[in-house]
Amino acid sequence: MENKVIIKVLSVWLAFTTLTFSLPGQGWAMFIPSSASDSRTADLATIQRTLESSIVKQRLMDIGLSSEEAMERMNGLSDEQIHQFASRLDSLQAGAGIVDALVIVLLGVVIVVGVLELTGHSIIIR
Repeated sequence: MENKVIIKVLSVWLAFTTLTFSLPGQGWAMFIPSSASDSRTADLATIQRTLESSIVKQRLMDIGLSSEEAMERMNGLSDEQIHQFASRLDSLQAGAGIVDALVIVLLGVVIVVGVLELTGHSIIIR
């Protein structure tokens, strides 16, 4: 009798967490700048901040470029190309999504092991 109650509670909890984790991620909305020159300046500032990062500097040096040379090449791009590049830089994050996926997998393993132990099944790892 007690095992059935535990299994029902775990089933409801598992259904709730599955629903919660399956919801879409947070969306981002941004204002559209009023003029293209302001947008280009802001995008170039974003690119400049990224180029000043020590990891990016080292990677540029590995391929034979300095941050200044990379910025000179960026100045030769069109406004649309610079905006596209800067918007992609904002969306990149080192290791983004890996931590979330790892937590979800770990929770899934814990739940499966817990349910198996509660139902009297033994877990043997060879």
